[in-house]
Amino acid sequence: MAKTWIPLMGLMLLCPLVSMAEAQGDIKYKDPKQPLNTRIKDLMKRMTLAEKIGQMVQIDRVNITADTMKNYFIGSLLSSGGSVPALQASAETWVNMVNEFQRGALSSRLGIPMIYGIDAVHGHNTVYKATIFPHNVGLGVTRHVFLDPDLVKRIGAATALEVRATGIQYAFSPCIAVCRDPRWGRCYESYSEDHTIVQAMTDIISGLQGEIPFTHAKGTPYVGGMDKVAACAKHFVGDGGTVNGINENNTVVSRHDLLSIHMPAYYLSIIKGVSTIMVSYSSLNGEKMHASRDMVTGFLKNTLNFRGFVISDWKGIDRITPIPHDNYSYSVEAGVNAGIDMVMVPYNYTEFIDDLTRQVNNKVVPMSRIDDAVKRILRVKFTMGLFENPLGNSSLADKIGCKEHRELAREAVRKSLVLLKNGKIAAQPMLPLAKKAPKILVAGTHADNLGYQCGGWTIEWQGVSGNNLTEGTTILNAIKATVDPSTEVVFSENPDANFINSNGFSYAIVVVGEPPYAETMGDSLNLTLPESGLSTISNVCGTIKCVVVLISGRPVVIEPYVESMEALVAAWLPGSEGQGVADVLFGDYGFTGRLARNWFRSVEQLPMNVGDAHYDPLFHFGFGLKTNPTKTS
Repeated sequence: MAKTWIPLMGLMLLCPLVSMAEAQGDIKYKDPKQPLNTRIKDLMKRMTLAEKIGQMVQIDRVNITADTMKNYFIGSLLSSGGSVPALQASAETWVNMVNEFQRGALSSRLGIPMIYGIDAVHGHNTVYKATIFPHNVGLGVTRHVFLDPDLVKRIGAATALEVRATGIQYAFSPCIAVCRDPRWGRCYESYSEDHTIVQAMTDIISGLQGEIPFTHAKGTPYVGGMDKVAACAKHFVGDGGTVNGINENNTVVSRHDLLSIHMPAYYLSIIKGVSTIMVSYSSLNGEKMHASRDMVTGFLKNTLNFRGFVISDWKGIDRITPIPHDNYSYSVEAGVNAGIDMVMVPYNYTEFIDDLTRQVNNKVVPMSRIDDAVKRILRVKFTMGLFENPLGNSSLADKIGCKEHRELAREAVRKSLVLLKNGKIAAQPMLPLAKKAPKILVAGTHADNLGYQCGGWTIEWQGVSGNNLTEGTTILNAIKATVDPSTEVVFSENPDANFINSNGFSYAIVVVGEPPYAETMGDSLNLTLPESGLSTISNVCGTIKCVVVLISGRPVVIEPYVESMEALVAAWLPGSEGQGVADVLFGDYGFTGRLARNWFRSVEQLPMNVGDAHYDPLFHFGFGLKTNPTKTS
C-alpha cells in the first residue's frame, strides 16, 4: 500500500494542478484514438469558466503576444484586412508568427491550440505573391462551362494549400450571399442574384475542406487533412437583400422568400460539412442578425442541425446597438444568448471577457450557453486534427503563387468573361482580334494597373492601386505577350482624337472600370464609372474601332456608351492573371461565360431581378455571346 501511495503523493506535490487521473495518464482529450465526443467531454470537464470564455474569443494579431494567448486562454486569432507580420512577408515569416502565438496557447494549463483565421476570399489575398483568383462575381458566370463543373472546387483546394503554406488553418470563405441589388458594396463577393447558382458554388467548400465522406454525420464539421482549412459560410442570413443595397442595412423579406432565396446555400454548406458560419451585420425585418436567437439558435442550430461553430463578424456584436459599442454589456448578452459561439473582438478583448464572466456569474448568460459554444469550437478543432498538428511548417511554401495555381487562375479568368457585344452588325464581329495587326492602341485606367484588376480585399482591405502590391500580369502586359512580335502596342491612358488619328492604329482596346473598394465604401446609388473612364470610352470609341473591357464588381451604367463600341466584354475583377483576358480577346480560347445577374439599363430600375413585373434589362440574366477558338493573323 505504502509503495503505491508515496510516489503518487510526491508527484501531486510537484504538480498540484494535475489530477490523480492525469498522473496515471488518463487524459482522454489528448488521445486521438478516443471518440470525438469522448475527447470533447473529457476536456470540457477540466476547463474553468475563464478557460471556456477564452476559447470564445477571437482577436487580431496586432499588439498580441504569446503570453496573451497563455494568460487569457485565447481560442482564436485573425488577420483582418491588411494585418500582416511584415510588409511583403514571406511564407516563412507568416509561419513563424502563427507558431509563436500557437506556442503561447499550447503553454496554457490545458494546452488547447488556437485556430488562426484570415479573409482568403479570392485566393490568399492578403499575402504577398499569392495567387489572386477572380472575385465571386466572375466565378458565378462560369456555371455554364459544363466541361468543368469542378472549377470552384479546384480553386478552393489551391487556396487551402496557399493558406496552409503560411501556417493558417481557417479561411473566412466562401461568401454565399445572394446579391439582389448591385448597389450593394459587397456585390462582387456574391456569385449571383440567383440562389441556384450560389448553391452550386458551395462546391468550393469541398475544395477548401476536402470532400466529405459519405458516412460523415450530417451537420458535423469536416476538415480532411493538413492541406485543408476550416471554411466559413457567410454572412448569415439575407445580407444580399438589404433595402437599396445599403451595406449592413435591413433586409425586408417574407419567410417564404427568406427560405427560398437566401437560405438554400446555407443548407447545402452544412451538408458539405462547413466548419463555421459567420453572422451578418445586417438586420432581418428590423432585428439585428447578431442578436437573433430565433435565426441563429432556433433555425441554424436547431432546424438545420448545424454542429460547427457560429462566429460573429468583425466587431459584430458592437453593432447590435444603433451607436456601435454603446451599452456594450447588453451587446455581449444579446449576441452570446442569440447563439454566437466565437466572438470577433479584434482589440478590446479584456472588456468582452470581463463582461461575459460577470454575466455568467450573475446568471444573465446561462452556463449551458457557454458550454454549447465551447463544445462547438472544440469539435472543429478536434475534427481538423489541430490537437495533433497544432504547428505550421514551411513544407508548402512553394505553393504560394506557384505556376500551377496561376494557370488555374488564368483558366478561371477565361471562363468568367462575358461577351456582351461583338460588332455593330452581327455578321461583322470584331472579336477575336487579329494578332498581326500592324499597330494597336491600348487605353484606359485599368489596362496597366494590377491593383485595379484585383479589386478590394487584395493585400489591403480596400484594395490598392498600382503594380507593386504583389506579383501578377496586367492586361496590358498580357496583350503585349499575346500579339505577334511584329505588332506595335501603344499604351496611352486617355488619348485624344488627334493622337489617335495621327498614329494609324488598326483598332483599340479600352480597359476601364471601377476603382477598388470593399464593404460600405463600395455602396453606390448611381453605379456610374469614374469620369476618366467614360471620357476614354468617348474619345477612343468615337474615333476608332474599339473593344471595351470593363473591370467592375457588378453591372454599372453603360447603356449610353454601348452604341459607340464595336465590342464590349465584362471582365469583372479578374485578379492577378490578366493573361486570361488576352487569351480570349485574341481567340486562343472562346467566350463561354453567361451573366449570373441581369444588367440594368438605369439605376431607377433597381432592385430588379428575373420574374419582377418591371423586368427590362439591358442584358438579361443568362446572356452571353459565344466565340469559337481560332487562329488569328
